[in-house]
Amino acid sequence: MTRVLLLGIFATGLTAQFVKPVGDALQGKAYLGGALLSLVGYVLYDQVKELNSSVRVPTRSLVNSSQLSSFVSEAFQSRTVEIRFLGYTGETMHHALFQRLEDLIDSPGPVRRVTVRMLVPDFGLPMIVPSKVGDDDSPEDDEDFRKRMEQRCRDYDDILSELAERITVGRRVSVECEYRLYPGIPRDKICIFNREVVLHGLYDLSARMRRHGDEYYDPKGYRTDLNVWSREGTAADETAVSIWVKHFDDLWSLARKPGWRQGAAA
Repeated sequence: MTRVLLLGIFATGLTAQFVKPVGDALQGKAYLGGALLSLVGYVLYDQVKELNSSVRVPTRSLVNSSQLSSFVSEAFQSRTVEIRFLGYTGETMHHALFQRLEDLIDSPGPVRRVTVRMLVPDFGLPMIVPSKVGDDDSPEDDEDFRKRMEQRCRDYDDILSELAERITVGRRVSVECEYRLYPGIPRDKICIFNREVVLHGLYDLSARMRRHGDEYYDPKGYRTDLNVWSREGTAADETAVSIWVKHFDDLWSLARKPGWRQGAAA
């Protein structure tokens, strides 16, 4: 509409300059100048509109783990929801997911299918993080502490899996939650939402906590800052999302099911 208006002003002004009756009717002296000004306005409008359509609005570049709930809520606006997590115990993701999954019982909205995949360290293997802080701050593997972390993951898995069954049975929403284990220390925290948005950050591996008089290296996920990539961002962001999604899928295919899951299946 704006284009048509600007072109109309330009055409009228140009006609008034050379056709006397039109000029007399409009009673103006600067028809050509006005017409040219209208033409310039049209060109500028067209260029600005093209620029706006080609430039995407930048997304948030850095968020805190405490903001995970907002990303989870956004993901649950889709018919098919896919949540992927790689990290330490998944505590922050668990809390964000539990509340949103509970809401599906009474108010499913557009959601019809939810799949949750959680990759956590294999706490059955010796580790330098988490571990006990030894002499000269050296890490000392502590099996009891590893088992404590494993039990925490198992509890989260049990809670989410039970909730998923409650939602799925007799309802129109299908929910699946699964944990798998990767070897190594909890260095990276990765959250992927619907294969469209990726959050990535690095745990503070020097973080410590005290328990029963001893000190342990114990990363704090809720303190981790996360970089954000979205397919709605730049071309580089879209490429980054694809790389992270493939990376997670590859790790998932190589990861093993936890012992508590294998025991349940037996």
